[in-house]
Amino acid sequence: MKQLDTVLLLALPASGKSEVRTFLAHVDEDACEKSFHMGPTVQLDDYPYVHMMRRFDQELIAAGNPRIFFKHEVKGFVDARDWGTLIALLNEDYGDLLAGKKVEADNPVGWLCDRIDKARIRVGAEPVFANMPEQVTQELSARLEDEVGALLSEKNAGIPDSLEGRTVVIEFARGGPDGAVPPLREPLGYQYSLAQLSDQILRRAAILYIWVTPQQSRKKNEERADPSDPGSILNHGVPIEVMLGDYGCDDMGYIIEQSDRPDTVKVETRGRAYYLPAARFDNRDDLTTFVRSAREAWDQESIERLRLGLAGACSTLMDGVRRRAEDDR
Repeated sequence: MKQLDTVLLLALPASGKSEVRTFLAHVDEDACEKSFHMGPTVQLDDYPYVHMMRRFDQELIAAGNPRIFFKHEVKGFVDARDWGTLIALLNEDYGDLLAGKKVEADNPVGWLCDRIDKARIRVGAEPVFANMPEQVTQELSARLEDEVGALLSEKNAGIPDSLEGRTVVIEFARGGPDGAVPPLREPLGYQYSLAQLSDQILRRAAILYIWVTPQQSRKKNEERADPSDPGSILNHGVPIEVMLGDYGCDDMGYIIEQSDRPDTVKVETRGRAYYLPAARFDNRDDLTTFVRSAREAWDQESIERLRLGLAGACSTLMDGVRRRAEDDR
């Protein structure tokens, strides 16, 4: 086994996940394989779905209808099971990647609404679009057609002709209220969301966790936020009430410590246990923010510091993946 197949890139918001993805996309293929045990990356992220959920709410409110996803523009989910909804959507995207399946939809908004309803049902929540008045859904389709169409086009464009030699990187953030002590109550935290991942993902995945403190996460979130670009992977800001209520802490350190195998996270789901190799990339000294600037502005010292830190974590992951392969024989 020469490289990592699927990497779950996990961390609190603004911890450096998107910067790491951007950095990897700029690394020469040979160097990427040698230093980070990765091929050219194919990337999945649940944030575009979070953004579209907020856009649905914004358009509903603008037309005099109630919200369906968030308690308020700057608050968290009405139904916390939507953390699982997001994982169900990622599971579909991953399945489409493996199958090389590109989606054609005459009505992109209807396509997304149907996907979200089905994903909610999978995690035990009620569908929100199925019983919505037809006039309301037509208005949503008219107002959001271009945005959802762009999301669908981006999804299709991200599916290569072949995954041979490539590494799939799946990014998401999970946490719990400020001051909470793990284990976090479901459906909060990584312990819950990891158990919602498909068997396809869990059989192949390893976890690269980017480690910053919640206080650093909040500070970096404030610094990166660009109100004019709320849908951007690199520049979106999370409302402070959400940062404190949903990301005031996380449970990754706890679930690593609870595993009965070193350098793994044990995921028990659907009657079996998966041991996912796990490594922490220590970003408390902020090795990643420079990546937010234009590529020509990256200085060599910053590049090398990030390369060394990331290479150490990825080597730990690769060792764990090889051990897993041996155990599975």
